[in-house]
Amino acid sequence: MDCLFCSIVKGEIPSNKVYEDETVLAFRDIAPEAPCHVLVVPKTHIGSVDGITAENSAVVAHIFECIPKIAKLGGAGNGYRVITNCGPDACQSVPHLHFHVIGGTQLPAHCFPEND
Repeated sequence: MDCLFCSIVKGEIPSNKVYEDETVLAFRDIAPEAPCHVLVVPKTHIGSVDGITAENSAVVAHIFECIPKIAKLGGAGNGYRVITNCGPDACQSVPHLHFHVIGGTQLPAHCFPEND
């Protein structure tokens, strides 16, 4: 398998690490959308949200337990967003489950066009 994030997890591609433990790696996005833009990935390859199962959901739970600490370490101490994309229509660019932690500034109130 040729996965960008698996290569980063293995240390084959350098990253600007924010946090790491035995299950999770968090590193700064190379094209940040805010002062804090950290990608949080499981070290185990899971393709997307669609790949979460009863067997690997503990990894995802652990990620969410770590996100508050990662957000603070990344510079989002006053609030942040957690975003994930699933599949091509959602613009998932790397087929490895990952969460964007975005903050460090006042974010826009609305992420989507108002069609209500």
